Amino acid sequence: MSSALWDKSVRVLQERIDERSFKALLALTRFHSYENGCLVISVPNNFTGNWIRDRYTDLISSVVNSFAEDFHALSFVPDQTLQKEITSDVQLPPSPQNQPSEPVTSVASYLNSRYTFDEFVVGPSNRFAHAAAKAVCETPAGAYNPLFIYGGAGLGKTHLMQAIGHEILRRRDLKVLYITSEEFTNQLISAIQQRSQLAFRSKYRTVDVLLIDDIHFIAGKDATQEEFFHTFNTLHDAYKQVILSSDRPPKEIPTLEERLVSRFEWGLVTDIQPPDIETRIAILQKKSEKSGLKCPSDMLFFIASLVKANIRELEGTFNRVLGYARAHNCPLTLETAQVALKDILDQSAARQITIEVIQKTTAAHYGIRLADLVSPKRSKMIALSRQVAMYLAREFTQLSLIDIGDSFGGRDHSTVLHACKKVRDMLSETPQFAKDVDAITKQLKST
Repeated sequence: MSSALWDKSVRVLQERIDERSFKALLALTRFHSYENGCLVISVPNNFTGNWIRDRYTDLISSVVNSFAEDFHALSFVPDQTLQKEITSDVQLPPSPQNQPSEPVTSVASYLNSRYTFDEFVVGPSNRFAHAAAKAVCETPAGAYNPLFIYGGAGLGKTHLMQAIGHEILRRRDLKVLYITSEEFTNQLISAIQQRSQLAFRSKYRTVDVLLIDDIHFIAGKDATQEEFFHTFNTLHDAYKQVILSSDRPPKEIPTLEERLVSRFEWGLVTDIQPPDIETRIAILQKKSEKSGLKCPSDMLFFIASLVKANIRELEGTFNRVLGYARAHNCPLTLETAQVALKDILDQSAARQITIEVIQKTTAAHYGIRLADLVSPKRSKMIALSRQVAMYLAREFTQLSLIDIGDSFGGRDHSTVLHACKKVRDMLSETPQFAKDVDAITKQLKST
């Protein structure tokens, strides 16, 4: 291990640590020595060294190990000459001479500066979860405790969780800790190996707000579940806020201990659904505006119609179009997007979902006759089934509102608009209805 390899390690760490923490901490470190697998790093003062050790030892060790296989220990030494390099625009943690041993406000690594409420696009699929998150920011541990957010990959759970962390830090002097369940488990294993469980527990049980992402990964890990059970109890009993995310509700997490399932349901369990087409378009508009681009609406509608699964895939597809346009010096137009995404378009065409398939699948799910959907009948079940079918036609086809209305017995476009709005509202308000629509959607995608 050499100075050059430490600098290389720091560059890797810069990609994995939030900008504020990196500038205030790791950017001020220097390579001191490396001997017999022990890496010694120079820091401006003991407090900075302790801060880094407490929060980043596991991450630093993982990165350094990739460059030095014999690495096994990390230590820090103060170097007063580094203190002079601290500039006025870098805010270090409070001085230990004037502050308690624990800082008033702390943030674990991985809080992404982009994941704020301002950057979060709200739509029917996430409106209730967003409202719950804002309520938690207003009164931590007073509104919903714990707050449990679940949903599929790439739908914005991590964004919403980290937005809570940022917002609470902006409003209050509280200790906030965000971490993934995988990192929680890894740190627990390290603590057991190093016989430092007391320090581990102190770290997690003295915070004001604990956010753990992908909590479902602790299922089946007996030691991790045991540790988190007691951590949860300690925080909850002390009126501290706990926020968790998962890919499914607590009761559906296999091998998760029942005592944890019940505790996760003490507060509020809310989900995030895949965004509807209007929300997908709004996400793309926000992304294009942030990039300083003027993208035509037909291009954005085309991308939003093509990618329905999740936000991560939607943004990736948008970036692909931008990359293609830059590489080929093309204007950002619908035609450019169609060429750039030809392979996706071909796959989509191969599994085209028609309005006839939507009507047939919806009618079968609700147990009504296909002819009833296009008839003048207005019984409650038939009217609801018709509205769902109209909503899905809007989601899965590129037909106009007028064309969709014509396919349902010649109804006008305002009826279709009303149906779509009603379904979106019910999706965020009625869990059983949301499950029904999700079941129909999955059936359509499997055809």
